[in-house]
Amino acid sequence: MTTMASSDKVLYEKDSVFIHTHVLESKDKDAYIPGRIFFVEKEKPPGLFIEWKVEEVSSLDDHDWAVVGNAVAYKAERDTDSVTINSRIETRKKYNISFDLVDLKSIKTSAIHHGWSYLIFILKDGTTYPALHFHSGGTKEFFTLLNNHVHIKRSTNDNRLYIVEEHDPDMLSKSFDELHLFSDSSEHLVSTKLPPRPTVNRGEPLQAHQWAGMMDKDGRVIKIEEVKDVIFHGGVEPSIRVEVWKFLLNYYKWDSTHKSRAEERKKKVDDYFKMKLQWKTISEEQEKRFTLLRDSKALIEKDVSRTDRTHKFFEGDGNHNLQVLNDILRTYCMYNFDLSYVQGMSDLLSPILVIMENEVDAFWCFAGFMDKVSSNFEMDQQGMKTQLAQMHTLMHFVDPELCSYLESHDSGNFYFCFRWLLIVFKREFSFPDIQRLWEVLWTEKPCRNYHLLICLAILDSERATLMENRFGFTEILKHINDMCFTINVDQMLNKAESIYLQLKKTKKLPLPIKEMLEMDASSPSSSNSSSSCTTPSGLTAPALPSNLKENCAHASGSGMGRMSPDDSSIEILPENCEPSTSGLHNYYL
Repeated sequence: MTTMASSDKVLYEKDSVFIHTHVLESKDKDAYIPGRIFFVEKEKPPGLFIEWKVEEVSSLDDHDWAVVGNAVAYKAERDTDSVTINSRIETRKKYNISFDLVDLKSIKTSAIHHGWSYLIFILKDGTTYPALHFHSGGTKEFFTLLNNHVHIKRSTNDNRLYIVEEHDPDMLSKSFDELHLFSDSSEHLVSTKLPPRPTVNRGEPLQAHQWAGMMDKDGRVIKIEEVKDVIFHGGVEPSIRVEVWKFLLNYYKWDSTHKSRAEERKKKVDDYFKMKLQWKTISEEQEKRFTLLRDSKALIEKDVSRTDRTHKFFEGDGNHNLQVLNDILRTYCMYNFDLSYVQGMSDLLSPILVIMENEVDAFWCFAGFMDKVSSNFEMDQQGMKTQLAQMHTLMHFVDPELCSYLESHDSGNFYFCFRWLLIVFKREFSFPDIQRLWEVLWTEKPCRNYHLLICLAILDSERATLMENRFGFTEILKHINDMCFTINVDQMLNKAESIYLQLKKTKKLPLPIKEMLEMDASSPSSSNSSSSCTTPSGLTAPALPSNLKENCAHASGSGMGRMSPDDSSIEILPENCEPSTSGLHNYYL
């Protein structure tokens, strides 16, 4: 039972309020964290506080579920490893929420017919808490209570967003019905003269029988573009990812046969272990005189120890999969001497290893992925700066009002998107979702810069939140970082494709955008790297914001309750700071 201090006065209490660690419905027992929401009047510190606290589950020994308040949820697994159990308990406690009502800036509600109603609290400093799902109702009652203490105004641009305005006693007397909290609205602000965006829906994933039917008797994929189209619109059935990903990541050639693939794999196994043997056989005396190897080894060990440790594949002490992760990354240093290891690469490898469950296969798929995004990790940061400049160009054309707002709030360089681009949204989505997103991007359809449209889609969804809360640079950065694991991947994929089709229909599309999105036959292309490695005509890399230049500050938020416990932020190297020997992208706990 959740307890409060004796001096606290509980004005409202509601059980069966859950945090969902997955955006989409999940069968994972750990995906639903039960708790209670409170509205509390406190003496120390004085004020009105909204709190949510994890609630202990009263389990029923003979079942896989438990009763929590008036709702049903999965109970904790019977785990013989007490360390793992304690770790999960501590992980859940990190989601506890407590804030003063005077710090509340806005509230976002669930969409009509979403299922369980939820509320998302956004503070004045940009902190965005996880959605609180009311499994047994109560959101309207909670809103009614809030309206007695603060004035809440519905956004004219987003019918799910409610702005908490500065205290005005006269406004509090307005009818609660004026908020229209639970009715739909079609009011939207049109800020561009682009053609209307078409409605786009996701398709079905590539199935095993479809995959087999797209090969000839020798195993050659004879319908390459059709395969990619299906994957782009629906992804890949999880059961065949281990095979299909090898084609998407250039492990196998699309026109290879069953026989040639068997021969190719044998060669890759031999090549991998030859490279692995190179670093395995270096003596301690040699290592003392090999600074680059010594530094990369220490960096890899540090990163591996905190990479996705809450995922079942990597959790627990002495997990063999962590050693495999380490060995692959160290072998990659032998494969790519020029790039070696840069922090962030472990994030790109871990989902691949989870799918492949094989050291050699995971290595070569990872190497193929790195071929696509290696410019993200180069010392001069030119690959990252180019993509940020492209983001500005796209936003300025698609949504000049939002672009102008960001520019006027020291965010026009889009450095708040740095983490999205660097590790390809890895920290923003759950494992199942990032796997679906990556395989769509790996098709390189309809263009190799499609990830920029994903960024645009996310920002479009957060437009009202950023602008109507009047967020500045710090708040924008914090809000963006706090969004991780709350973004619906299907909605963003649909919106990104819709934006692409909208731009494709636009007359007199600027040449830089045509080149960027490969809508012009004469646009530059490269067969083995992302188009983000080159700058389309008319683009320049963005300058760092003044507060980053002056203070060499980290462009990362300290989001409370949003980050996974093993998460670490990514540092942007300001132009006037000296780079570290480990590269430009540093992680810190």
